Amino acid sequence: MPRVSEIGPEKLPEDAREVFRRYCTEYGPFENQAKVFAHRPPAVRHIMGLLLDLADEAVLPKRYLEIALVVVSKLNECTYCVAHHAPRLAGQGFDPAATDSILDDVVPGFDEVDLLVRDYAVQVTEKPQYMRDAIFDGLREHFSEEQIVELTLRIGLCGFFNRFNDALQISMEDEVA
Repeated sequence: MPRVSEIGPEKLPEDAREVFRRYCTEYGPFENQAKVFAHRPPAVRHIMGLLLDLADEAVLPKRYLEIALVVVSKLNECTYCVAHHAPRLAGQGFDPAATDSILDDVVPGFDEVDLLVRDYAVQVTEKPQYMRDAIFDGLREHFSEEQIVELTLRIGLCGFFNRFNDALQISMEDEVA
């Protein structure tokens, strides 16, 4: 049980209700999280709506997005997010063991770019103020500036979701557990 009550989409204004519906059906099995966000319709509209818009545009390949999200969630020890994103990482062709070893020096199936994304996610999460320009030089070899901005945005948002989920003890959906 979360620390606050869950609210169904029927209690949301129509525009937020549609975002709620799309988020739970198209973005993934995050209904318990959405039911807590429903206390604040602007958050449903804008935060969940942002994630839907970014997914629709697909500027950043899912492979790198899922690497970043699993790394951040592992660093922050967010069981909810790891459970939701580890299968998505496996869906990108990685051995499920990659999730367990994603913070190790060697990760099964990871190439040079995967490791770069992993290392960037670690640095953004742990000590962004100490990042060196060299990591951006590496990112620019493989990603556009638009992709680097989105990667950074999604890493930061993932940290937000980790804290939100843990602070409010969002319950794991049955199909994820």
